[in-house]
Amino acid sequence: MKLTQQAQYRLAIAIAIFVVAVWGETFISSKILLDNGMAPAEIFFLRFLLAYIFMWMFRPKAKVWANSLKDELWMMLLGITGGSLYFMVENTALSLSTASNVAIIVCSVPLVTAALAACFYKDERMNKTQIIGSVIAFLGMVLVVFNGEVILKLNPVGDLLAFGASLTWGIYSIVTRQVINTYKITFITRKVFAYGLITIIPYFIFVQPFEFDLKRLTSPVILVNTIYLGMVASMLCFIVWNWALKKIGTVTTTNLLYCQTFFTMLIANIFLGERITWMAVAGTIILTLGMILALNKNRSLDC
Repeated sequence: MKLTQQAQYRLAIAIAIFVVAVWGETFISSKILLDNGMAPAEIFFLRFLLAYIFMWMFRPKAKVWANSLKDELWMMLLGITGGSLYFMVENTALSLSTASNVAIIVCSVPLVTAALAACFYKDERMNKTQIIGSVIAFLGMVLVVFNGEVILKLNPVGDLLAFGASLTWGIYSIVTRQVINTYKITFITRKVFAYGLITIIPYFIFVQPFEFDLKRLTSPVILVNTIYLGMVASMLCFIVWNWALKKIGTVTTTNLLYCQTFFTMLIANIFLGERITWMAVAGTIILTLGMILALNKNRSLDC
C-alpha cells in the first residue's frame, strides 16, 4: 500500500529520530573501543570499511561510477565532508579544546545548515517560527551538554576547528541535495564510504600510522561494537538518513540532530552510570519545545 505524503513525512521524521538516537549511542561504542586500545582514526576506518563491504555483499554488481565527472566529484566531496575531513577536524578540535566547547559548537550544525540552505535553495528557507524553534532547541541542547558542569574555556584554534566540523557536515547535507534526485540512495551512500576510506589514507601516512592489531577483532567486545558501528551506525543509518533528507528536506532533517545530545546523555546514564542533573532535564524540555517549533512549516519566511 502506497503511503500518503503526510504519512511519508511522519515516517521520515521517525526514521531520522531513530538515526539520531543511534548516532547518540555511537559515543558509547566508540568509548568502549578506545578503552580497548583503538585509535579514533582506526575506529573510523574500520566502521566505514565494514559498511562498504556489507553494501558490496548485498549488491556486488551495483553501479560503480557516477554519470559524469562532475557528479563523481560531488560524490568525492560527500565522502570528504561526511567522512574523513569531518572526523579529522572534529577530533583535532577535541585535542585542543574542551569536550563541552566542541560538543556545543559542533551541535550548531542545524543552524549552519539552515544558513547554507537558505543561500542556495529558496524552498529550504526556514519560516520565522522554525528559526525561533531552532534557536530555542540549540539553547536547550547547550544545557544538556553542560549537565550541571558549567565549564567553558575559550581556545580560539580548537573552537574554530569545531566550527569547521559543523560547517563540514552542513556542506555534506547541502551537497547531498545536488545528487539525491539523480542517483539511488544506496549508490550515494556507498560512494560516501568509498571516498571516506580513500581520503583518510593520507592521515595514516603522514599523521598517525594504522597500528591496531586486527587479530584483536576476535575479542567479542571489540568485534560486536565494531560491527555495530559499521553495519548499523554507518551503513543502515547513512542510507535511511539520506532517504530522510530527500523526503523532508535538508533543514528539517538536520534540525533533528539537536536531539543527539539528549540520547547520548540518556544512554550514558543507563550504561555508564553518568548522572543526569536538573539542568539537563530543563535543557531536554526546552530542546523538545524548540524541536516542535522548528518542525513547523506552516508559514514561509519573507526574504
